[in-house]
Amino acid sequence: MTRQLLTGNGAAAWGARLAATDYIPAFPITPQTEIIEALANWIDYGEMDTRMVTMESEHSMITAAGAAAATGVRVFSATSSQGLLYAMEMLYTVAGWRAPFVLTNVSRGLAAPITLESDHNDIVAARDSGFLQLHCSTCQEVLDNTLIAFRLAEDKRVRLPVIVNLDGFYLSFTREPVELPEASAAKEYVGEYDPENIQFRASAPVSQAVAVLGGSPYSYFRYETHLAVQNGLTVFNEVADEFAEKFGRQYKTVEAYRMEDAELAFVMMGSFSTKAMEAVDKLRDSGWAIGLCRPRMLRPFPIKQFQEMLSHIKGIAVIDQNISMGMGGVLHTELMAAMYGQPDAPVISSFIGGLGGRDITMEEFFEMANTARNAVEQGQAPSPRLLYSENELREMRKLQSIAKVERDELGQSSGENSGGNTHE
Repeated sequence: MTRQLLTGNGAAAWGARLAATDYIPAFPITPQTEIIEALANWIDYGEMDTRMVTMESEHSMITAAGAAAATGVRVFSATSSQGLLYAMEMLYTVAGWRAPFVLTNVSRGLAAPITLESDHNDIVAARDSGFLQLHCSTCQEVLDNTLIAFRLAEDKRVRLPVIVNLDGFYLSFTREPVELPEASAAKEYVGEYDPENIQFRASAPVSQAVAVLGGSPYSYFRYETHLAVQNGLTVFNEVADEFAEKFGRQYKTVEAYRMEDAELAFVMMGSFSTKAMEAVDKLRDSGWAIGLCRPRMLRPFPIKQFQEMLSHIKGIAVIDQNISMGMGGVLHTELMAAMYGQPDAPVISSFIGGLGGRDITMEEFFEMANTARNAVEQGQAPSPRLLYSENELREMRKLQSIAKVERDELGQSSGENSGGNTHE
């Protein structure tokens, strides 16, 4: 095992390489492109025995990935943001095909307005597609969970595609020390892809058509997919335990940090959760009984794990880096549903922050903890809150005022010019 400084993108590329991927359909989009560039370089220099094809869009990329997986080869691809949305039709389709492959998504905020920075609205938009989802907070986790994802996708109890998600820029271009498993050890862990009956040979062609079904058989197949997604909880725990035994790093569907005697808890996912860990440490130093729960797996949603982990908690601050328009934070909604009807359920407060890559400061974590504690004392959660400081709001309103003055002056000037050109 060797250690290298790798970006999150580099770690994802190494995961695909160590998994001995057979086929990579690709289409570049910021901030994912570095993954494809690294893989292309290795293939060009003969370091990977892999076929890469640059497609004309993300839609065709996912189509090719699903089609290739359905012929019995191991497939990897990557996308980001608008690219994931462009592929959305085919996400549902290839999951319905039960085509197992791994897709890295490098989260980036969605247009409009346009941003190149990270939040989670792209990935949560895909949560109902049938893809399983793993969310990473470090570069090491990106590499390791890519290997785990291949085991998860290809398991006969699942046989579905898996998305491994990392935050754009904050993680994709951040270099961290990453331990690289020996290629032989990684190959032994991931194993050979056994396609069972989903293989294609030119010498023995077999049709794999998709039928048009009525309501009853359609419902049956959709429900079978739902059950397969749920199987992902059991399978993930098994393959993650095997990974820990082989490489010494343990991964859970929900990561707990200083939760043993906690009375309050932050709940959030992604790379910003490492800032939440620092906030927990600082609050602990000040005498607070607080911890952090971070869902690594968003689909299937680990309901029982959350219920067990939060059974003794009095108050929770859920921090979403997404916003479901007209409702609020998606993770908050999921957690509310999971905890509904539980005895002595905690008071759950909702916060939305980090949209478009906006930082979440340590002071804001402290304020969220204080709000969660006050909510427990009052026995009622406050209204959901967008993390936005008064200074930022003041500056935005100042810019709006300046823009209005400039528009008014431009309009007045245009009117004067128009009046000067009229004939009596």
